[in-house]
Amino acid sequence: MRLVLASNNAKKLAELRALLAGVPLELVAQGALGIAEAEEPHATFVENALAKARHAARAAGGAAIADDSGLCVDALGGAPGVASAVYAPVALPPGEREARRAVQDAANNALLLERMAGLSDRRCAFVSTLVALRHADDPEPLIAFGRWRGEILPAPRGAGGFGYDPLVFIPALGRSVAELDAATKNAHSHRALAAAELLARLRASWFAA
Repeated sequence: MRLVLASNNAKKLAELRALLAGVPLELVAQGALGIAEAEEPHATFVENALAKARHAARAAGGAAIADDSGLCVDALGGAPGVASAVYAPVALPPGEREARRAVQDAANNALLLERMAGLSDRRCAFVSTLVALRHADDPEPLIAFGRWRGEILPAPRGAGGFGYDPLVFIPALGRSVAELDAATKNAHSHRALAAAELLARLRASWFAA
């Protein structure tokens, strides 16, 4: 069964392919089908994930999955939240998507550190909401949530991952997310927690014997 991912993020595609390997799905990025990215105007992760999944499902004429995720910092009232990917205003250079994403990530991290300056409460959580639809008008979307608690570091650590990974320290693992290998991250992350829940829902609903 083909499942269109409502994202063009190559790293997110790779993560979800690994995390959803337990069901017979062919995960394809929407960009490979010429589907443009959807608007994300909502204030919550679940509303944005639903909007993205419906957009991709309608354009593809079939099943779709969307992830809306971000970093929520306690001392900042939940910010960056749904604006995590575009937290810092920055003029992006022309060029390849991943290179532009790296520029935005660096600006986002710099702004977060600036706003955390002098704050003693460093608690945060990576949050992921996954939504899967059989078709654009599916009245029974499968919705799963994952929350991965951590703390904001005073400076980046590690060279792996993407986004805010170098700034989020996971006390239970003694490392920043950017210091984790892919297997460890996929076993513990917010997306892993959401994917495990979604996997159970897929097996019970879409792939029930």
